[in-house]
Amino acid sequence: MAKGDGVKLIGFWTSPYVARAMIALNLKGIEYEFVPEDLLNKSELLLRYNPVYKKVPVLIHGDKPVCESLIIVQYIDQVWASSGPSILSADPHERAFARFWAAYVDDKVIPQIRALIFGADEKKAEATELLFAALLQLEETFVKCSEGKRFFGGDTINLVDITLGSCLSLLKAIEIITGINILDKTKIPRLVEWTEGFCSDDAVKEVLPEAKKLVEYSEALLALRRAASAPPSK
Repeated sequence: MAKGDGVKLIGFWTSPYVARAMIALNLKGIEYEFVPEDLLNKSELLLRYNPVYKKVPVLIHGDKPVCESLIIVQYIDQVWASSGPSILSADPHERAFARFWAAYVDDKVIPQIRALIFGADEKKAEATELLFAALLQLEETFVKCSEGKRFFGGDTINLVDITLGSCLSLLKAIEIITGINILDKTKIPRLVEWTEGFCSDDAVKEVLPEAKKLVEYSEALLALRRAASAPPSK
């Protein structure tokens, strides 16, 4: 592992955004301290280093903060360019391509995951349809850009792999909650193969949380929300 000059990562174990930063640091072989955050009782450290959004992840490098997951991943790739594989290509068009599809995941996949886990029941059929549509689009993109190789980045994990891969435990949690096979081999066979390769990579396999634990956490959080919104008893 390479020394990270006092690198710290403020995060929470359920967050796919935090997982992105952890995977990037692991890919580069950077030593870092993980600082767990209580999102229901935010710490002074988080509020000091991310006073604008007050969210995780926050990467602290040399006592300077870097916020927002995709920005953090690209920062890690640039600062430790000589360590580990490149997360973004040196080719400008390939970099732009990866950034486009990483943004696509955040725009088209993440909102449907939230709707299926935390949304109203009447919205879930639409969210399921939109999620499958997004995954089919990503399947087509993966087939074209991977050229038969393991990852969106070809032989190595890139920005798109990290962005989509950080959601995999949540997709498996949705299967437990809804009974719907999201990662359906008959619909998205190449993405299912990609999933297996991504999750088995050394930089990833100790990072992604267990789907069952995510389900337990989401159920507890929903119970807290219902209790908070319930009218006071007479």
